[in-house]
Amino acid sequence: MIKRRTVYKFLLQTLFYSVIFLILLYFFSYLGQGQGDFIYNEF
Repeated sequence: MIKRRTVYKFLLQTLFYSVIFLILLYFFSYLGQGQGDFIYNEF
């Protein structure tokens, strides 16, 4: 019983952190962070 609870806890934490990671990834790609300027936009 305790082993099953540990497995469920691990799976839920993994899912939770994966969702947070995907939200952050989407958020930063939406803001355009980490993208360099296009060279011709400077002129």
